[in-house]
Amino acid sequence: MKPGTTSDGLLTGTTVLVTGASGGIGRETALAAHREGAHVIAHWAHNERAAADLEKLLGGRGRLVRADLLDPDATENMWHEALAWRGRIDVLVNNAGAWLSSSPRDAGDWRRGWSENLALNLTGPADLSRNALLHFEERGGGVIVSVTSRSAHRGDDAEHLAYGAAKAGLQSLTKGIARGFARSGVLAYSIAPGWVATELAAGSTSGADLPLGEVTPPQDVAEMIVFLASGRSRHTTGATIDITGADYVR
Repeated sequence: MKPGTTSDGLLTGTTVLVTGASGGIGRETALAAHREGAHVIAHWAHNERAAADLEKLLGGRGRLVRADLLDPDATENMWHEALAWRGRIDVLVNNAGAWLSSSPRDAGDWRRGWSENLALNLTGPADLSRNALLHFEERGGGVIVSVTSRSAHRGDDAEHLAYGAAKAGLQSLTKGIARGFARSGVLAYSIAPGWVATELAAGSTSGADLPLGEVTPPQDVAEMIVFLASGRSRHTTGATIDITGADYVR
């Protein structure tokens, strides 16, 4: 059953894999997808307590998988573990990421920052996307939604150059997937948030001039992800949706 084909819920009958689901945007996406009828595979890495709390909320239509996406082998194993649960994945949400520093003023931080930002924010999602594409081609289609950042458009600050570059790479990858695999029934979208009320942004928004007067709730991002995952706007494939509360407007 393909996304968006029933009237029960936007994702009834589908299986959705959400990375970084123990908090923030990932948690809200997992809950929103579950509300819309999906079976949800929730990836987590470090916050065991938050993952356990989410598992209770997902109940019988939920499954937890753990992996450090900095490790390519662990990422590969996680995909196969996720796939084994129901024998299918209809939607991949590349949400896991981190705003890791890469200060050019410190050689160690610079090298570590580039290595870890590329691994977590680009090559990890790329490896998962590769597996999803092979699976989707066998099944006749599927959906990939990747969470990038406004930094993918405008660049990031002096201490986070690698983060912006990695997110730009993920955004370009998603566009390429949309173009290259459309005839295989694959839809691919990017979500580019600004400041979102998550741990990642905690303490970083003081003094920010936000047009709506508030940081974006993670639920706003989750609702857009679920809508795109439903397949109800197929010709939006390849697009990047900005969710910044007009803080950054292209």
